[in-house]
Amino acid sequence: MLSITTTVINFISLPNIFTALNQTLAVMDNVTTYPLLIEEIGLLLQQGREKAAYSVNTILVQTYWQIGKHIVTFEQKGNEKAEYGSQLFNRLSTDLTTAYGKGFSRSNLLYMRKIYLIFQNSETLSHLLTWSHYFEILKAENELEIMFYSKQAEKERWSVRELKRQMKSMLFHRLALSKDKEGILKLAGKGHEIQSPEDLIKDPFVLEFLQIPESHQYLETELEQKIIENLQHFLLELGKGFAFIARQYRMSIGGRHFHVDLLFYHRILKCFVLIDLKRGEIDHQDIGQMNLYLNYFKKEEATDGDNEPVGILLGAYDNHILVEYATASITNQILLSKYQLYLPDKTTLTNELNKLLEE
Repeated sequence: MLSITTTVINFISLPNIFTALNQTLAVMDNVTTYPLLIEEIGLLLQQGREKAAYSVNTILVQTYWQIGKHIVTFEQKGNEKAEYGSQLFNRLSTDLTTAYGKGFSRSNLLYMRKIYLIFQNSETLSHLLTWSHYFEILKAENELEIMFYSKQAEKERWSVRELKRQMKSMLFHRLALSKDKEGILKLAGKGHEIQSPEDLIKDPFVLEFLQIPESHQYLETELEQKIIENLQHFLLELGKGFAFIARQYRMSIGGRHFHVDLLFYHRILKCFVLIDLKRGEIDHQDIGQMNLYLNYFKKEEATDGDNEPVGILLGAYDNHILVEYATASITNQILLSKYQLYLPDKTTLTNELNKLLEE
């Protein structure tokens, strides 16, 4: 990070931290044990450090935005052509590094310029995202992607590592391809909003983190075990709102026992979500079985305040015609989606999205 960090700390709102200190000290007046005193001081330090870090990150991003603004203004006055290959950035990188230290690489300067060009109003920048977040987000190829990932990273509090993974898995493209042009623009402007069961679906779900070779002849039980071992990654892929309840959840129906592979509760939709994994093709029997599970959950498991349960069949592929007939008279919410064990092809998804936007 730049040596400028030392300077921006001086601008942190110290009164807020002192207010928190006084509040904690007031509570500590009633502390009667020494271990509790240590615990209270530790909590105060943690809160203060977090506030300081957020303040530094906010000021740093705003400072870089201002630097970008100065660069663009300099270009627009005719002092230098606004081109990627301009020698301006090489010269700036050398001179600023000599004068102020690390942090002024050519790529950093290009992204400072880009953050200003994309976010013309600095107030639209998130105080929850660091420069490291924006550095990754600005690598996206178009403004729609940039706006989406900035909104989504803020809403779901992604770490930089999680952000990289979502961008690499082409999350924006996978969500956008299931929408019309108006839906895509809304997705870019507001991020992914969960308002109905259909919003839970990505097509495909990408499970590359399971590290199962595509050619490996795995069983459904092996796929399930891999998901459990990588549950945190799987929850990230599912998206915001999912709470894991159980695997192989047992249902006793008519003297027989049935098991759903994975059971979740969705806190936004306020409903149970049942997921069954299929190694190969999803067929009509799978749909009928899921319908049975959902009827059971509606009668036996749902409580006051719960909405109707949702079933998701996750398979390697499905027979669209067979599925259309199998789901025609079913009133329960049964959603079908594909999964793949490798990252999607970027060129193919980009071309498909461009066609959709042109139409």
